[in-house]
Amino acid sequence: MSIDIKHHTVQANGIRQHYLEAGAGAPVVLLHGFPETNFAWRFQIPELAKHYRVIAPDLRGYGETDKPAGGYDKRNMALDLRELMRALDIPKIALVGHDRGARVATRFAKDHPEAVDRLVVMDNVPTRIVAREFSPAVAKSYWFFIFNQVPDLPEALIAGREDLWLRHLFSDWCYNPLAIDGKAFDTYVEAYRRPGALRGAMSDYRAIGEDVAQDQVDADVRIACPTLALWGEDFHAVGKMFDMAKIWAEMASDLRTAPIPQAGHLPQEEQPERVNAALLDFLQGWKG
Repeated sequence: MSIDIKHHTVQANGIRQHYLEAGAGAPVVLLHGFPETNFAWRFQIPELAKHYRVIAPDLRGYGETDKPAGGYDKRNMALDLRELMRALDIPKIALVGHDRGARVATRFAKDHPEAVDRLVVMDNVPTRIVAREFSPAVAKSYWFFIFNQVPDLPEALIAGREDLWLRHLFSDWCYNPLAIDGKAFDTYVEAYRRPGALRGAMSDYRAIGEDVAQDQVDADVRIACPTLALWGEDFHAVGKMFDMAKIWAEMASDLRTAPIPQAGHLPQEEQPERVNAALLDFLQGWKG
């Protein structure tokens, strides 16, 4: 079965948003993380699109979506998605977010509960939990949380060395250090060499102060919709460092968990068949 994946752009929430779309049926939205683009879902889109209408945006600041100077707090990035849904006349979705996309998805589930039927959060420790548990060990693994927030310096140091920067991140974060290699690696390098791409990604992190403040206000509000927390068992900064089942039980009232063996921070790219099976199982019954 051949799946036709189309590129689209639409003006929503004041920016030009780029997204991939494939399949038909109940809508499933995939939100990528850092340091990626919607290319991260290349193994999921063809499989999910056999059953669902799959929409995979580039987040604000990433890929082919606009990279404005501001608006990177997760409440506004969740509004990016809500306005994209309105532009596409979609009232409710199943939502899958990885890493930064999971932070957007978590805020979306709290701010727009009427618009989400079920939620998947992939290899993500919520922002306020990272802040709450910060320690020398956490700081060592989450060094980029600090580095990326420094104004202008990351862009100056990384520009022209995007391949070295990405090679370090992918090799350090994946169970197999060469899981992201060849054409896939080159695709990410090219994406981050585009004008504004580094600044866009760093701006995402520079909103951490706002994100924590937003998260503290409704910290006692648990996500009500069915939630699947999925993570790579072997990532030193997530599965190896935190009790993920306990953390997400604090966040969501209707929780399932799915640790993925022999995977680091990018389970959807490292172990796509296992991740696809977990997603399809969790999405069963979503009719739109």
